[in-house]
Amino acid sequence: MKLINTISRERSAALYEEAKQYFPGGVNSPVRAFKSVSGPPLFIKKGDGCRITDEDDNRYIDFCCSWGPLILGHNNDYIREQVLETVMNGTSFGAPTKLGNELGKFILGNNRFIDKIRFVSSGTEAVMSAIRLARGATKKNKIIKFEGCYHGHVDSLMVKAGSGLATFGESTSAGIPEAFAKETIVLPLNQPELLEETLAKHADDIACIIIEPIPANNGLLLQQQSFLECLRVKAYKHNVLLIFDEVISGFRVGFEGAAGIYNIQPDIITYGKIIGGGMPVGAYAASHELMSHIAPDGPVYQAGTLSANPVAMAAGYATVQQLTTPGFYEGLAKKTKDFIQIIQDHCDEKGYEISIPHVGSIFWIAFSRERIYAADQIDSASMELFKVLHHELLQNGVYLGPSGYEVGFVSSAHTVEDLEQAASIICRAMDVVFA
Repeated sequence: MKLINTISRERSAALYEEAKQYFPGGVNSPVRAFKSVSGPPLFIKKGDGCRITDEDDNRYIDFCCSWGPLILGHNNDYIREQVLETVMNGTSFGAPTKLGNELGKFILGNNRFIDKIRFVSSGTEAVMSAIRLARGATKKNKIIKFEGCYHGHVDSLMVKAGSGLATFGESTSAGIPEAFAKETIVLPLNQPELLEETLAKHADDIACIIIEPIPANNGLLLQQQSFLECLRVKAYKHNVLLIFDEVISGFRVGFEGAAGIYNIQPDIITYGKIIGGGMPVGAYAASHELMSHIAPDGPVYQAGTLSANPVAMAAGYATVQQLTTPGFYEGLAKKTKDFIQIIQDHCDEKGYEISIPHVGSIFWIAFSRERIYAADQIDSASMELFKVLHHELLQNGVYLGPSGYEVGFVSSAHTVEDLEQAASIICRAMDVVFA
């Protein structure tokens, strides 16, 4: 199917050509280069509510939401006010501030699963630090991760499964020593028998199991609760720590994240995205006992020049305060469900091979009727269909992340009318995709 541009991306295209002179691939994070979709990447100059405006003055209803952090939408009034007020006093001191205390106290006071927290500057840094904590506390080296879960660009986690079912990892990036990858065992999701077999064989040298309890970096691979409960039971049985990577799901599906909605106590939880309210913040958290291993209390070293800087703490605190409004998560989940139902009903009526798994305010458009639990169930050929869909949506004012493997997000700034308008556009785009 030939793609015909009906909106101008002339200014974005010119800026992209200029950016290639300065940055690898013209971007500062690979997916932004639009390699999986058509046309040059959009250069965004403004966001307000649920809409973004690009440098060519095209406006879009945004379901990327900066890859998840903007649960309150763009340019939220209270966040902006608090950030500006804080900036008037300085941006960073490399010292403790009252704002860090306030955000830490608020999070811990509304989360049953953690006793102490350490702020860092990104989700990747949070995961890296959590892995070091697990190794330092257990005095063991190896990690179990799951195929299809992404945990940031940490060397020992940028690995994929080898040729066997339960295998030591193989690097997915140049620049990672083979020895690092060999410290990671990669298992398929949703196979508890294989997990038990692996733990029985290697438990003496396995520090932790790490999983996205809601895998949302390679499609939305919603797991059965029984599998997540199995992880908890097996980890206890074999004296291995369980890490929930909630960089995406934390504060998104509920204030207590996936740990809360599944009522499962992990040993360590990592956070990012929403916790910073649009500023770069990550965190890892655990029990008093485990966190006592972190320097300066214990021997596990971790530090950061900009960790808990006041501007980021102000944005995070302004965000999480709004999330505890009674009915916030229930209302957001209902809006998301109703929005998705419009699209699903249209696709069902037309017989399109589409399903839209969702949880809370996270959704994913899958070009399959089969429930997808694991990454290897995703047909790579379907990404060509997503490419057409993405193009059609851009022409009509709807923005999804530029990859068919990425999830979408609904924010509290999306009104029912916005969502109905977007759903209508998506339905018409599906007609083009399947024409």
